[in-house]
Amino acid sequence: MTFCCPCMRTLACFHSQAEDDDVDDDKAKNEDEKVVLKNFTSLRFKTDGTPEGSGEETRNRKRDWMDRTNGTPQKAVEERKNSQRVSDSFISNIPHKALSVSEINELLKNDSLKEAYVNLLCLRQEIQCERQAVGETTPLVELTNKEKELSQLCKTLRKKLTDIVQHSCNSTSKKLLNLVACIIQEEENREGDPGGMRGWMDAWKAAVKDGVTETLKGVHLDSCEDNTSWLAVHLGLLGKAMVELLEKVKTELVTSYPPSFHVFDTYVSSCHEFVEEHLKELLGKVTELKDYYSMLDFTINSYHSEKILGRPSLQPEMKEQKALVLPDDFLEEIKQKYCNCLQKRLQTLLNNIIKVEHDDVWKKKEMPQNIEDERFPISEIHIDILKIIAGFAENSRKVDGNLEKRVLCCCLGALKHFPKRFKEEFSEQISSFLGSDVLDCCLWATYHVTYINSFISLKEAMECYRGSCPDEEDRLGMEVDRLVLQLRQALLEQFKAQIEPYKESLMTKKWLKTDDDFKEIINRIETYFGYTKSMKSPPAQSFANDLHYHAVKEYISELLKEKYSCKGRKNDLGAAKIKDQWDQLRKLFTEMGSTLNWLHPLGDHLSTIIEQKNEKDIKKLLPSFVENYPDISKKQLSAILYFRDRSIVRYSKLRPVIRHFTELKQNSEKKNHEHTFFSDIK
Repeated sequence: MTFCCPCMRTLACFHSQAEDDDVDDDKAKNEDEKVVLKNFTSLRFKTDGTPEGSGEETRNRKRDWMDRTNGTPQKAVEERKNSQRVSDSFISNIPHKALSVSEINELLKNDSLKEAYVNLLCLRQEIQCERQAVGETTPLVELTNKEKELSQLCKTLRKKLTDIVQHSCNSTSKKLLNLVACIIQEEENREGDPGGMRGWMDAWKAAVKDGVTETLKGVHLDSCEDNTSWLAVHLGLLGKAMVELLEKVKTELVTSYPPSFHVFDTYVSSCHEFVEEHLKELLGKVTELKDYYSMLDFTINSYHSEKILGRPSLQPEMKEQKALVLPDDFLEEIKQKYCNCLQKRLQTLLNNIIKVEHDDVWKKKEMPQNIEDERFPISEIHIDILKIIAGFAENSRKVDGNLEKRVLCCCLGALKHFPKRFKEEFSEQISSFLGSDVLDCCLWATYHVTYINSFISLKEAMECYRGSCPDEEDRLGMEVDRLVLQLRQALLEQFKAQIEPYKESLMTKKWLKTDDDFKEIINRIETYFGYTKSMKSPPAQSFANDLHYHAVKEYISELLKEKYSCKGRKNDLGAAKIKDQWDQLRKLFTEMGSTLNWLHPLGDHLSTIIEQKNEKDIKKLLPSFVENYPDISKKQLSAILYFRDRSIVRYSKLRPVIRHFTELKQNSEKKNHEHTFFSDIK
């Protein structure tokens, strides 16, 4: 046989060598890498008919070739056989003369890929022969135009093949897809030949990715206006579509390609990339808490479960793949937006709680309906808050344990503003209760006790979250304590206002004759004693101490105002009166549970000093008095003595007493004092 150009001689050499390689391949199983090298070096020839690849160049190309076949000699031989059979098939069908470019294009349109491709190879060889014939001289315009047509034809071929690959999951026949793979593999083998194109495998991977994108992007997506569960539904459908796609790839497409294509891996990787980009796109549309939750649940749980990646039908191939791992910053963005939205949602719910209290309780002047332990009136505020936070925690726990901890910290962080907001609204709405209506005043006080109990219960219940977010729990506890203190102080101020009209008559001539005003004060104390019994500890204990301290302080303050002085030995009556009333106060506050026992001796000291007949006896009483109440001043002692007998103070008969008192004070200032009392009386 004779040939018209060196290019055709090359084909003959390639064909002849390919026949010899079949014999070599049969020996490959026993000769390992030596046979691999021999087979490899026989794959390609230079245009002058001599073998290509010797020395270092051959070894480098061998290593590259083995890398593409996973480095296994036996596997490489099989790949080599398949590749050679493909090449032989095309070479044996190359016509002596190529069809025209338009005819080849028509073949491509009709999916006659093999006929179109061999004619393209023939056209490429013809152009190579013409180019060699021209040599170093300037090529003719006709040759240049042919080269341009060949380049465009290659692009058309690639476009045709990638279109087939892109839509291969729909209805492409296995035979056609197998031919596509063969052409791509042949072009990869011919990479670097004149007239060829590079990057066929990259183009195939891009086509796979486009096909995956087209398939998954077609998953139905409702608008949030049409379907409140739009995202959860869409992500469920997306996972289902992805599974169906990969099942088809595994059962149908993988067998249409040589193993070197790593088809399943490529499709899984493309699915990963689409999901990541799609989630980023969806995130920009999400505004509701439930939708952030759906996205987190999908990425952290559903995607890796048996619903999608863990699907039994996709095993064992899927186990060898890396699961989708979203970038840390993106996953953090989702979690942060979820927590931000959750805080806003919690704030709305807390505002609704205040609104319910306003509409159903304060506005209607309803008495608290809930009594805890048959003693403590309580509202449902803390119950509602605990249910809300427990619900958020439970939902986040289903997604991820770390997310639960983060959500709890967010909840407690938002909740710390609630006590202040509640106090402002509560005080504004019930301020009108403090009028002339006794029932309204009682209701006002009952509300204060009720909310003290409710917020104490809230604080106690929140202790269970200390392990997850101790700092946030501490800050919330401080805000609750501040609110409880303010509610207690409001009650105390109201108590002060109620006893104010009756304290003016204390330590006067009228007081010496009648107990009416003092009885009114006792009645008010007993009323607030009832509130104390309905109040939870520790506020109940603190409130009892507050009442005790203030009642005693107001009582003694009237004695120090020098409003009245006993005459004609009436100091015995005054001392007896003080002793009797002080005993009543002591008994009442002891029953109330006050722990200010250090106040009890004060009345005894005063009544004893007042009943004394002479100054020497008073001097004897001062050491114990000053020791127990070291902050009493000279002016205050003088006021006590004035009440006993102002004539004695006026004529300075008590100078020795005052002098002795001054000495005692100087000594007492050198000691640390646990309590103060007289210094608080202005």
